Amino acid sequence: MKKPALISFFAVTAMISLAIGGQSPSSSNQTSSHVMVTPEAVKWARSGPGMEVAVLSGNPQGEGSPFVLRLKIADGTKVPVHWHPVDENLTVIAGTFYMGQGEKFDESKAHEMKVGSYGFMPKETRHFAWVKGETVIQIHGIGPFKTIWVEPRSNQ
Repeated sequence: MKKPALISFFAVTAMISLAIGGQSPSSSNQTSSHVMVTPEAVKWARSGPGMEVAVLSGNPQGEGSPFVLRLKIADGTKVPVHWHPVDENLTVIAGTFYMGQGEKFDESKAHEMKVGSYGFMPKETRHFAWVKGETVIQIHGIGPFKTIWVEPRSNQ
């Protein structure tokens, strides 16, 4: 495992806060007009080595706020067991994303998700992930979107 890539994942939550400041087409709780973002227009914010985040719409941290964000994750990054207080909808845009459920990181319990795959994690479901190749995932839901870590970094 690449420690800088793992450490960068922990910075994502903080970077989402920074990214929504000026990079979201809609920073209010409700989108007042349509939003169209081409791949060239996505404004990525570095969140540490090997990780970038972009808020495409809404406010991930806003109470009751619809949001859409993307994460660009470096090859080999492992995401320790965690959960969110809201439902998580995830679509794989590029690369290969592996996601599993459980209280412990166990690759044998994960499902391979290739480009175009969709996943849903109900709120408070303990889950973990890792990627092969540079991977981009899109997450959408209703905020506030937060990450609560179950396993400390040292376990990965």
